[in-house]
Amino acid sequence: MIREISVKEVEAAVCELSISANKRLTSDIIDRIDEAKTAETLPLAKSIMTDIRDNIDAAERLDIPVCQDTGMAVVFAEIGQDVHLVGGSFEEAVNEGVRQGYEKGLLRKSVVKDPLNRVNTGDNTPAIIHVKIVEGDKIKLTVAPKGFGSENMSGVAMLTPAMGRQGVIKAVIDIVKKAGSNPCPPMVVGVGIGGDFEQCALLSKIALCRSTDLRNPDPFYAELERELLKEINFLDIGPQGFGGVTTALGVNIETAPTHIAGLPVAVNIGCHVTRHATTVI
Repeated sequence: MIREISVKEVEAAVCELSISANKRLTSDIIDRIDEAKTAETLPLAKSIMTDIRDNIDAAERLDIPVCQDTGMAVVFAEIGQDVHLVGGSFEEAVNEGVRQGYEKGLLRKSVVKDPLNRVNTGDNTPAIIHVKIVEGDKIKLTVAPKGFGSENMSGVAMLTPAMGRQGVIKAVIDIVKKAGSNPCPPMVVGVGIGGDFEQCALLSKIALCRSTDLRNPDPFYAELERELLKEINFLDIGPQGFGGVTTALGVNIETAPTHIAGLPVAVNIGCHVTRHATTVI
């Protein structure tokens, strides 16, 4: 049976998600930060982790963004094939929701209309929208604001199949090592493996939206996540780049089938305020 959903519901949901994602971190990230604060033994690293935790508490208490860079709005939509959207354009509704959310939430507007002419759009639109058609009669929306201190440190490596598992590990470590302190560590590292040039990048961003409490369902990749996290934390970049045992709070891997001649790997880095909020209509 077809279920009608007004695009006004999408607009309202995106508005609220834009605000909540920027003001309240998910519980798993807070838990990882608390664990890092306990794990650090260097006085400076422990002090930084304490300041980071205090900042999260202050944002909630004062009802303000956790970070001043409230990001470019990335919106993931899983739309049930039995949904009939009514009342207007889905894409326009998403962008209107972002516009309203960034106005209502007093969030910084960081989007420029043209990459070279650099004129601010004034409302943080357009959003980057990814739509997937799924079974059912619901719409799942995730808003993941992405700041560019971390986004700028991301990368893609087009490996050959012969480079294998060790090649993937080296590619990820090299990108994280090059990033250093720039993405405001401790970071969350999203890794996409497979697909092609653009799909592996998308997978790496999807990976950042998975809870750090959850490992990849494939034991092979779950073990690779654990190994990469261990190797990254051996880099001694540490909180804000001043050294310590916590360079990353988590590593999440997503994979896809690929070509016989390819092994694409993408790394999307999230800062210690890796943000996302989800709702289902």
